[in-house]
Amino acid sequence: METQVSPKVVIIGAGIGGSALATVLARAGIEVTILEKSLVHIDHVRGEWIAPWGVAETQRLGLYETLIAAGGHHLARHISYGDDIAAKTAESQLLDLTAFENAGFKPPLCMRHPEMCDLLNAEAIKSGAELLRGITELQIIAGSAPEVRFRHDGVDRKFNPRIVVGADGRNSIVRSQVGIEQHRDQTHHLMAGMLVDGTTGWPPDLQIFGTEARINFLAFPQSPERVRLYICYAIDDKRRFAGADSQARFLDAFRLATVPGSEYLANGTPSGPCNSYGNEDTWIDVPYVPGVVLIGDAAGHNDPIIGQGLSITYRDVRIVRDLMLENRNWGSEIFRPYAEERGERMRRLRLTASTFSILSAEFGDHARERRVKVREERLRNNFPDLAPATFVGPDVIPAELFDETILDRLRSM
Repeated sequence: METQVSPKVVIIGAGIGGSALATVLARAGIEVTILEKSLVHIDHVRGEWIAPWGVAETQRLGLYETLIAAGGHHLARHISYGDDIAAKTAESQLLDLTAFENAGFKPPLCMRHPEMCDLLNAEAIKSGAELLRGITELQIIAGSAPEVRFRHDGVDRKFNPRIVVGADGRNSIVRSQVGIEQHRDQTHHLMAGMLVDGTTGWPPDLQIFGTEARINFLAFPQSPERVRLYICYAIDDKRRFAGADSQARFLDAFRLATVPGSEYLANGTPSGPCNSYGNEDTWIDVPYVPGVVLIGDAAGHNDPIIGQGLSITYRDVRIVRDLMLENRNWGSEIFRPYAEERGERMRRLRLTASTFSILSAEFGDHARERRVKVREERLRNNFPDLAPATFVGPDVIPAELFDETILDRLRSM
């Protein structure tokens, strides 16, 4: 086994969290190596919408201008259509996403996930980090002097960094190997997504969300001719987008009676896979052990119905960076503030996502009537609305609104 001079930090995973953290640490003069098993970043059908609070984190990290220069696409308007509201009424309640700038937040930002990964990989290398791809046989040994063993280009290698960062996604090998326990709630529904080109005619600044019949639909433009589409659907309908003609059936589902102009989406051309996955939350009480800290999905992920994944990751990166730069000791206890902040952040987002899932991804006459009733109650200020947390962040909304009893109230309506 070949032992070389070890970097101070080894990051496992060259996705968005890993490469963003490598960039900002390298800019601060810290030796960083990223280890990545894949040779090419592929479309995993998630992680392309950055909420306004997440955009603010990219600014604090000094990455925002890099994203914009590479084609990052801001959205300006949001409309919640659906079979529980007339289209003209929905349009009259349009949410101006640029208005968040009055509170110091830029509008949501979209970019294709593989392109964002490639961009941040290049930025990390330019900043002085090392990136090794095609890693196999990875082994992490936690402790005050952590050890990383792996195989690269046919050679067994070993690093002894001061700290290892697990940024290797939902099925984190790092988390598993160092014995960090992950909690998972029950899958509520399924979600399918696909990137679609040739959407000329659909307003490039307009995102939509809503429920019609037996689907919850979402659309996020990435350019004047490209839109990322999502559909949430019931678990008992799990074969809905399976099979060779899944892309055609997915697009056909976007011929929505409740959304004017939806034919521009349905008539688009698939530009990536049509993949489905379960919607559930996972979380970790303490995302670190001696010598190892987890960030991004490796540290627990939020139900993607509210699209908070990238914003969560960028905040993780910013907090971990700040703690590492403030205290160069890097003992595990320096990450306690990160664990405490992340724990409450994820609890609030978990509750927020659960309200969305109950309201928007349950189907039938009763579910539609409940959506109407909740809207009416909110107009009377008789029912809390957690939706603002998905835009400005869960820490900005009054803490008392994140009361678990809201779920019981919803289920009883």
